[in-house]
Amino acid sequence: MQGSSIVASDLIRLGSRAVIWGIVAIVAILAMTAVLLFLNLPDAGAFNDRVERVFLENADLTSQAEIRLLEILAQSGTAFSETLVSYRIVIFVLLVFATGLLVTSFVVIVILVTLNRRMAMVQKQGLQVAQLVIDRAMNAVAINDMEFRLTPAAVETLAVLAEARIDDDVLTGAAIEAMISGRNEADCDEAAGATRIKRLRDALGNQLVAEVLIKTVARQGYMLAIDAKVISLR
Repeated sequence: MQGSSIVASDLIRLGSRAVIWGIVAIVAILAMTAVLLFLNLPDAGAFNDRVERVFLENADLTSQAEIRLLEILAQSGTAFSETLVSYRIVIFVLLVFATGLLVTSFVVIVILVTLNRRMAMVQKQGLQVAQLVIDRAMNAVAINDMEFRLTPAAVETLAVLAEARIDDDVLTGAAIEAMISGRNEADCDEAAGATRIKRLRDALGNQLVAEVLIKTVARQGYMLAIDAKVISLR
């Protein structure tokens, strides 16, 4: 148990590092993209510089129409530089949004993968139950910190499985039906016990709890996939 907990803590530590490095990689890639993009954008003052050269190289333009043309060119340069500045702001906002979206998507994917792995581990190793209390008088079952109110038939089925788990036995459907009904096992139908198991799983409600807690052993029958020491019958 200690070895598995050490392995689990190592996996959690490695997973946390992978998430951190993944986020750092996403931010670094987008930051590099932003730098290259801003470096390759045209200079906001390039057009004004060209207009200024036109003014300096054509100082002999003195007519009203020519002066008006130069003024229009100067205004166009100013408008061009302002447009580039607004483009830079828009690009910066979009890059920040893309960074947040990618980081969020990456974290969500990691969380989903982690949950799927934990679900697979639970299904493979069985439900980790620290305490199972069956109260026949109250028709109640407590699994760790979860309490279930069941029908008397479902409680009896679970109690039979619990007693069999304490004795380290695997019960067939016919054996379950015989123990509950008090009849001879040879006179009981396998399907009747399987129906009781199905109703018990339905009564527990939580599919994960029901499917993992009540284990079906191929060609043998049914058993509780928990440690016998945690079972308490009242």
